[in-house]
Amino acid sequence: MNITDIYVNLPVKDVQKTREFWTELGFSINEQFSNDKAICVVMKENHIYTMFLKEDFFQTFTNRPFAKGDTTQVLLAIGVNSREEVDQMVKTAIGNGGSKYGEPVDYGWMYQSSFADINGHQWEVMHGDVSQMPAE
Repeated sequence: MNITDIYVNLPVKDVQKTREFWTELGFSINEQFSNDKAICVVMKENHIYTMFLKEDFFQTFTNRPFAKGDTTQVLLAIGVNSREEVDQMVKTAIGNGGSKYGEPVDYGWMYQSSFADINGHQWEVMHGDVSQMPAE
């Protein structure tokens, strides 16, 4: 099995505000898959995308209830190139209407911090060097 792409789909209340939030963080938008019901945020070109779907549109893809931003159903983790990028992304997210839900953690070989986006989705931002990971 060889996966070529991954699309994470998340419900949102306001597509335009979600677009503004993620572009402020420096991400680009795939306009081919974006409209007034959805926005496709490019997390890694040609590989990883997050589809933020307006709640009523999101509901058409499942017959089960979905988390409305006040519960945690999934934690999303993204890796960046440095500790400074971790801190900058979290700072920008909070300054752009997101919220902090945990303190930064330094494991020595990995550093992480976190934020909740404007829709309540929780994002772990991390930078690590697995070559420095302690052997057990």
